[in-house]
Amino acid sequence: MIPPLSDLLDSARVVALPMHSRFRGVDVREALLFEGPEGWAEFSPFAEYDDAEAATWLAAAIDFAWREQPEPLRDRIGVNATVPAIEASRVPELLARFPGCRTAKVKVAEPGQTLSDDVARVRAVRETMGPEGRIRIDANGAWNVDEAEHAVHALGEYDLEYVEQPCATVPELADLRRRVKYMGIPVAADESVRKSSDPLAVARAGAADLLVIKAQPLGGITHALQIVTAAGLPVVVSSALDTAIGLSQGAALAAALPTLDYDCGLGTASLFLDDVADLRPVDGSIPVGRVTPDAEALSRLAASDERREWWLARLARCHYELSTAAH
Repeated sequence: MIPPLSDLLDSARVVALPMHSRFRGVDVREALLFEGPEGWAEFSPFAEYDDAEAATWLAAAIDFAWREQPEPLRDRIGVNATVPAIEASRVPELLARFPGCRTAKVKVAEPGQTLSDDVARVRAVRETMGPEGRIRIDANGAWNVDEAEHAVHALGEYDLEYVEQPCATVPELADLRRRVKYMGIPVAADESVRKSSDPLAVARAGAADLLVIKAQPLGGITHALQIVTAAGLPVVVSSALDTAIGLSQGAALAAALPTLDYDCGLGTASLFLDDVADLRPVDGSIPVGRVTPDAEALSRLAASDERREWWLARLARCHYELSTAAH
């Protein structure tokens, strides 16, 4: 059931969170928050997503705010540090914001940068974390197969845990996985799951060793769990650069998984200068449980009137998409 739009608007708050470093092309992360019978939820599809794609994120938010969620199997979730495409010299200061994290995800293949920039960044992470640290890289599908193979060879000496979405398409991922299999570096799929009309295609094609899943883009926790079960692959739960409210949804998803063998990408609160609640990692993990935004923080971080109206109009359009699809 889709609640009336008025029920969402009654508590809707639009916030703008400033970031320590530019990440995924943004310096300020905007989100719309609202409260339902079960608690607060977040609607924050990236600005470039069309209404059809964004409506899935709204379905996830409604699900989290209006429906009881699966019983958690764990009360804390181990998380990774997230390293944006920063200069290598800034890596130690960045990692210090993730106390106790034993794993780091490093962004690579940034537009305007080179492989040598990636190598320097990953090397700095390895030097800072030491030999016991785990390093995973994320290219967001930016490489072709030859570029990805070359990059994996160049970065492989730093003992990679896995390489996330090195190429854009499922056939490319399958080809690369065959090429680098002898190196023992797993291939993970993210965009090939959350932005695909068939999120199981990558698993059927044998194109990935594990999946990166996110609650919002997959329409909520229940649907994400169904995908995990059907895929039959290990998973990492990650955030979509969420506020503390969205991170709590991700933690609930991670807590409901039958097995969880990897640290999750749910420590991204440390990338923000300010947030609606504090869900930064402590001792390398975050707690599982509903989060209520701080009233003063909601006021302090309120978006401009223009941006608030933009988000409310988007909410209305996506609500219409869901309502018509339901009928």
